[in-house]
Amino acid sequence: MSTPQPAFPDPALGDGPLATALARGAGEVLLGLRSDVDAAGGAFDAKTLKDAGDAAAQAWLAAAVAQARPGDAVLSEEAKDDAARTGADRVWIIDPLDGTREFAERAGHGAPTDPWRDDFAVHVALWVRGTDDATGGPGGLAAGAVALPARDLVHTTHEPSSAADLDAAVAAVLAGDRPLRIAASRSRPPAFVAALAERDDVELVPMGSAGVKVVSVVDGTVDAYVHGGGQYEWDSAAPVAVALAAGHECTRLDGTPLEYNRQDPWLPDLFVCHPALAAHLRAALSEVGVEIKEGAQS
Repeated sequence: MSTPQPAFPDPALGDGPLATALARGAGEVLLGLRSDVDAAGGAFDAKTLKDAGDAAAQAWLAAAVAQARPGDAVLSEEAKDDAARTGADRVWIIDPLDGTREFAERAGHGAPTDPWRDDFAVHVALWVRGTDDATGGPGGLAAGAVALPARDLVHTTHEPSSAADLDAAVAAVLAGDRPLRIAASRSRPPAFVAALAERDDVELVPMGSAGVKVVSVVDGTVDAYVHGGGQYEWDSAAPVAVALAAGHECTRLDGTPLEYNRQDPWLPDLFVCHPALAAHLRAALSEVGVEIKEGAQS
């Protein structure tokens, strides 16, 4: 396979536009790999394509960040972690390919002529010490972008959507006119999500990739995404930055703040919801046994 190499972003870009350009560029790298497969007749080995995607997107992003912001630290799923980043003032938190399995799958029956799945993403976030946002710790998410390359979309913090645009749609949930729609894993929904699905007022919407699930809240495809199986910071940093910028509520499952750029980048759970439905969803979670902290945001 050849490796497409889009031009690196202009270092003069501000952090928000730079995050967008980085996510878009890595997405072009990934789509180029799929195009190589199609040009060769359409057959492929899934593991080979997954590995190629992870490696190519990581290599391009690492070089592009180093050129644009050589003094910044990086935390990436596909690179060795340097603990010195916890003392840095600026840290890029990156997932070069979120939804690796979905990237290397075709829809339908998987025939060489079937279309590729479109539910994978590229995550690029910037954590900055001293940034005051809804996350916790000594800093916050100052910029972020989630690219959905197969849909030719990039959700960003510098050109955010607005949760208020969805107010009329979510009011129907509170009125009992439609179920609460929750993004869920196609294959591994947590037990409490399965319990929620047994309620008449909840509908699960299966999809892949944590990033796709979170931006599906942002664009109104679903009302919420709740996760309890554990993730790493790179799985949620950019999607949470985009969702916060749009006005959605993003916390731990129990309502406590998310924290990023910690020594251990493991995050046990995640709650992302339209703000008008947060109390409604927390009540439902409590009814299926999820502990909610007193004073949690609602």
